Amino acid sequence: MAWLFLAAAIAAEVSGTLSLRMAALGHRAYYAVVVAGYAAAFVLLALTLDRGLALGVAYGIWAASGVALTAIASKVLFGEPLTPVMLAGIALIMTGVLVVELGA
Repeated sequence: MAWLFLAAAIAAEVSGTLSLRMAALGHRAYYAVVVAGYAAAFVLLALTLDRGLALGVAYGIWAASGVALTAIASKVLFGEPLTPVMLAGIALIMTGVLVVELGA
């Protein structure tokens, strides 16, 4: 159950961040989605920890996954650049998450 809450926390954080981009483009109604997304992300992260996942593992995966997914989604939704260097960084993030998980 902890992993399900963590996945939901990641999805909520990415949704909030992408909504922040929409709000910055002039769609002010998206600010409500930003607040709801971030609030949900922290509540879900707390539930993840409550279910026994270690803080270092949960936070590491949450933060790293959020960065990687936001970069990819920004390319798809907003046409933002996703350079080879950025892709290498995402690969490093994925490797780091795997190492943290294996170390737990």
